[in-house]
Amino acid sequence: MLENLKTEPPDPILSLIDMLRADKRPDKIDLGVGVYVDDFGRTPVMEAVKKAEKKLYGEQTSKAYVASIGDAGFTALVRELVFGEALSKTLGARMAGFQAAGGMAALRLGGEVLKRAGCESVWMGRPTWAIHAPVIGASGLAVRWHDYFDPATQTVQFDAMMSALGGAKKGEAVLLHACCHNPSGADLGIAQWRALAELVHQRGLIPFIDLAYQGLGDGIEEDVAGLRVMIEAAPEAVVAVSESKTFGLYRERTGALFLLAKDAQTAGVALSNGLVAARVAYSMPPDHGAAIVRTVLEDEAMKRSWRRELGAMRARIKSLRAVLADRAAAAGLDLESVRGQRGMFSMLSLTPEQVLTLRATHGVYMPENGRINIAGISPERIDALAEKLRQVMAR
Repeated sequence: MLENLKTEPPDPILSLIDMLRADKRPDKIDLGVGVYVDDFGRTPVMEAVKKAEKKLYGEQTSKAYVASIGDAGFTALVRELVFGEALSKTLGARMAGFQAAGGMAALRLGGEVLKRAGCESVWMGRPTWAIHAPVIGASGLAVRWHDYFDPATQTVQFDAMMSALGGAKKGEAVLLHACCHNPSGADLGIAQWRALAELVHQRGLIPFIDLAYQGLGDGIEEDVAGLRVMIEAAPEAVVAVSESKTFGLYRERTGALFLLAKDAQTAGVALSNGLVAARVAYSMPPDHGAAIVRTVLEDEAMKRSWRRELGAMRARIKSLRAVLADRAAAAGLDLESVRGQRGMFSMLSLTPEQVLTLRATHGVYMPENGRINIAGISPERIDALAEKLRQVMAR
């Protein structure tokens, strides 16, 4: 039977890793893989995480299974981190949540719950994270598109977005990036969030919010301000959370899914459906990452340390954005939009052919859509990068 299978194309991001490793040029530049790296090209383990792991090593007495709901203490602390103490109390039992095997699983399970509830389709902004449509679409939801970001003008197409969603049907879902938009780095302003929340409420749409980069944009609280505006206005919502970037726990698959309903009873029913979907998908979530996050957030000293480290990461990304814009301008290339964008990513106005030229001729690696990982820029190569971009983009 396996002879009936056809070879599937490799994941474009993962393929970049293989090509980069095979490239022996000493001056190659990796702007592709979406992980935070420091000035030395390393993805560091936070000191707060190391302290939490040391504490767990000394105190943990079992490696038995956790339930499908996962670590309840982790979920409660993440809920407060995302929604804030006041809003979290206001929502009360209308908001149900559970630990998921990373943000990816949270997205898939969110789609599963929506499908079970009778939702037929989800709107996504073009462009979006390349895995959004496949992972959520795999739950059986149809994907509908609206324009979000124009790489040529480096602007959010908010009017086009609102116009498209104005024609959406009651009961359809709308996928929204809470902050640090992937791939563009171009976020909605708070006034736009308010206008969008009003439209979503009027049209009877369900906000499906992806939060993957809290703390890497403008701040831990600032990065969820728009999300909270939406949740305050919504009778129903689905929120998928990843702690991979916020705590540097990429390989630990640490996430959560939150389900907001009109009342506590309905939220409980939604939770039961999410847990059944989780049970047949991966049975139990991994414990280690969630235990680390819980341990950090429970301990005031570790929590302060984590906030400082996250703040330093955020400041470094902002600094790299400013330096790249300055050095590009000195080289005769306008990348000023990069300065004002948020998070690890920006999306340059490049054709696939230009991306391939950068890769083949200049050793600069990025996906074909022109998304670059700002955190992947090393200070000593930023002038060279600006010049290489100018040589290709100025043609």
